[in-house]
Amino acid sequence: MITLEKCNICPHECNINRRKQKIGKCKATNKVKVALYSVHDFEEPCISGKKGSGTVFFSNCNLNCVYCQNYEISQQGKGKEIEVENLAEIFLKQQNKGVENINLVTPTSYVPSIIEAIKIAKKKGLTLPIVYNTNAYEKVETLKLLEGYIDIYLPDLKYVDNSVAKKYSNIKDYFEIATKAIKEMVRQVGMPKFNKDGIMQKGVMVRHLVLPNHIENSKKVLKWLKENLPNEIYISVMAQYFPTYQAKNVENLNRKLTQAEWEEIENYIETLEIENGYVQELGEHEEEFVPKWEI
Repeated sequence: MITLEKCNICPHECNINRRKQKIGKCKATNKVKVALYSVHDFEEPCISGKKGSGTVFFSNCNLNCVYCQNYEISQQGKGKEIEVENLAEIFLKQQNKGVENINLVTPTSYVPSIIEAIKIAKKKGLTLPIVYNTNAYEKVETLKLLEGYIDIYLPDLKYVDNSVAKKYSNIKDYFEIATKAIKEMVRQVGMPKFNKDGIMQKGVMVRHLVLPNHIENSKKVLKWLKENLPNEIYISVMAQYFPTYQAKNVENLNRKLTQAEWEEIENYIETLEIENGYVQELGEHEEEFVPKWEI
């Protein structure tokens, strides 16, 4: 049973009572905390489309990635605590803006409240697909609670090598946990489905951010995805890394990708004959980076 009284929502299983304001690894309390909601035009083309994706950025995170590009939200807890009813209203406000979907960014810590908010919003007219945008450090038992509420899963697969996961994200069992979670996501929503405009309505797209000096890790990630998931599943390979947060002072992470590194990844993708997905173009500007996608 998933509960906040002895919080076991994520694989950390901190067993602290969040209803009494006790704080675990993710630093979340019993209240939903939201940093911002916006119309995001730069997700993958089948997510943002022409109208944009209705992102809702939740504060806090159950990983501690030293290179997090949203560290003020995920690591420093920037945001405002709100009631479940307010979250439902945010979903409806996003829908009224004409977005393609509701995109829940780093939602793991708040799954029970998110489910309740979706129920409330649907009773009031919410019809958009719901995207669950996650680092994939998820419990299968928690994901099962989301069945029927989530239409699109957008998980990361960051690492195969757990020593790298420990070093950069302070997690010791990432690969085993994340791959089980991704398989559960595929079981729930099945193969990708699109509307007439090419916007995903249901399915899974796995993201991978390529890190400098860790090309072999990326190759192993891509190889696992190719060999263990159906060919229909979409894979998004991202080049947008730049050294931010603590990464500026971390050896091997304190620079952007080189052209040679990126070309090696592009060549490997061709070798694997991955059928569906996107590959970012290598960015030119750090914080000003605007992703461009190739199918």
